[in-house]
Amino acid sequence: MTHTKHVVGTATVLLLLATACGASGDAVDSAPVGGEAADYETGNEAAGPPEDRTFEDHGVNADVPTAEQNESTFALDVDTGSYAIARASLTDGYLPEPESVRTEEFVNYFAQDYPAPATGLGIHVDGTPVPWLTDPAKRIVRVGLQGATVAELDRQQANVTLVVDVSGSMEGAKLEMVKAGLGRLVDSLRPDDRLAIVTYSTDAELLLPMAPLTDAGRIREAIAGLRSQASTNLEAGLRIGYEHAKANVVQGAINRVVLLSDGVANEGQEDPGLLAAQIAQEAGDSTQLVVVGVGRDTYNDVILEQFADQGNGFYAFIDTPAEAERLFVEDLTATLQSVALDAKVQVTFNPEVVSHFRLLGYENRQLESDEFRDDTVDGGEIGAGHTVTALYEVALHEGVEVSDETALVTVEARWKDPATRSPAEDSAIVTAASLAPSFDLAPARLRQDALVAAFAEVLRGAPWAEHVSMGALAEHVGALSRTMPTDRKVAELATLVTSAYRAGG
Repeated sequence: MTHTKHVVGTATVLLLLATACGASGDAVDSAPVGGEAADYETGNEAAGPPEDRTFEDHGVNADVPTAEQNESTFALDVDTGSYAIARASLTDGYLPEPESVRTEEFVNYFAQDYPAPATGLGIHVDGTPVPWLTDPAKRIVRVGLQGATVAELDRQQANVTLVVDVSGSMEGAKLEMVKAGLGRLVDSLRPDDRLAIVTYSTDAELLLPMAPLTDAGRIREAIAGLRSQASTNLEAGLRIGYEHAKANVVQGAINRVVLLSDGVANEGQEDPGLLAAQIAQEAGDSTQLVVVGVGRDTYNDVILEQFADQGNGFYAFIDTPAEAERLFVEDLTATLQSVALDAKVQVTFNPEVVSHFRLLGYENRQLESDEFRDDTVDGGEIGAGHTVTALYEVALHEGVEVSDETALVTVEARWKDPATRSPAEDSAIVTAASLAPSFDLAPARLRQDALVAAFAEVLRGAPWAEHVSMGALAEHVGALSRTMPTDRKVAELATLVTSAYRAGG
């Protein structure tokens, strides 16, 4: 189905990044903390990231003149792993590696208040000026997508194949976190759901063939018996996992493979690109892969993120038992049912009004303009209730008269219906009236998103790091948390920004 275009007022989805000024609008610290993330000093010579962690630097999107290109196209991404990785680093007393920070995954970790559509995806747009961008022509625009919600009793029956890393590097806290999380997953699945367990170390084993949740005692016994062993044959684990999942596919049901690993591979195929290509071949259209990263010391982010992308799923990271419970109880089970496949967004800027734009994040999800309606090009899979947010820094032409009705940006979303595989589209227009007059008057979730994105941009040494200090962010995230006292994620953010400020000296 194709929906008609509409104009959205000061609603919720185009994102503005937050400010280093307080609610009063007072000036912030004149000297930014760091500029380049690598310039931070830990203040503790013993503190620092472990050596056996692998990340990939995807760079930072350029500032684009609309006279040269006025369209921005990207595949949607609901991954959140980068934020939890940064939290683990800060909890351990050091700043995260800049290349581990992906702005979109920071923002997508947090709750939104976008209205849910009846089916598919809904678009919400808004924007605001931010105090640290002192150029009066600069604005931030937020583009948000909301997946339709599906009540637990109404979702399809689920067949879940767990592929669990039980190699030596998973020994101790990592494997105990996995076991605790899987126990809570069993609690949250329905009696008509089914679960299988594949383990891998030097070799792979089908530990528990697909079993109904009515046999929860046998499933719990298998989980409790997980023990770390020797080497890591990730290829063998995924191969057996997919073989068993495909042999037990139920048409019209939810079929998922869930990989739990630190991403290290030292047996079988070890090349991340080749492993990811194998995943893409095995996954097909019937089974999606959810990747759950585990661990703080030994960890390969590159492999795990590529797996999620190639397996048509999403990538999360668990660093604490509380995060394991949140993921398996709140996120995984609530979003098991897909509401949109191969979802993409195309944002078109009015070149008569907007002179430049820069997309914050999504560096590894960029598409060419003509790929937006090419349904052979892979997009992102969106589960029930999932939200996706993208932020743009835009500059308006100086001296151009802009009325409330002036169209600044047109946002189009395209996806496939999971049941019919037919393409569907929706669109929205951002007008000047969609922008908050000041950051102080912007909606709370928009200010939240702004601060979260600014935090990520400073940590990774992106252009905003030259304009906003970590100390100012700590002040104003603290102020935001006091206006949202029941939101534990925002309270935790305030703690983490303060930790980053202290770690930065």
